[in-house]
Amino acid sequence: MASEALRRALEEPGFRELPGTVVVLLEAVQAPPRLAAHLRAVHDVACELTDWIDQRYPAAGADARAVAFGAATHDIGKALHPGELSGPGAEHEEAGYGLLLSYGVEERYARFAHTHSAWNADGIGIDDLLVSLADKVWKAKRVRDLEQLLVDRLAVASGEAPWQAFLALDDMLGRIAGEADRRLAYQSAHPVAAT
Repeated sequence: MASEALRRALEEPGFRELPGTVVVLLEAVQAPPRLAAHLRAVHDVACELTDWIDQRYPAAGADARAVAFGAATHDIGKALHPGELSGPGAEHEEAGYGLLLSYGVEERYARFAHTHSAWNADGIGIDDLLVSLADKVWKAKRVRDLEQLLVDRLAVASGEAPWQAFLALDDMLGRIAGEADRRLAYQSAHPVAAT
């Protein structure tokens, strides 16, 4: 059974609801409320990015369902490593991947627990880039190399000049970053410890 604090983090208005399977997972692992709030904020941004990509760059082939699930679970390993909710660390990545697999999540969805921080590794697809980007820009952090990888994919998919794809993405990310204070306040309003 989910704590009242976790339930609030999962249900408060203002952000898109997480996929039902993710809610069940977060309840099962007794996720800290702050983790649930973080996942909702990143999921919301990832869905916004994917909607934009689908409208402007449909040939890019983003899988909206995979991106939404990946964003909603990318840090689930922090339920096992709660110290990484308020401090640095990467143990949650392997732990999250294993946790998702142990709950029957397919590898193609569980992979985001690894790839959200390894966006420059070989074999990374557009879905991985979108989850990584959402995990940065939700708090107005801009990562030039990550953004350039996405720009390159968008330019190839659309046939437009890279500078055009850059300007379009930069404008979109600027709008998203402009809402960072609201998302940060939402996350901070939820306790780190499960109560």
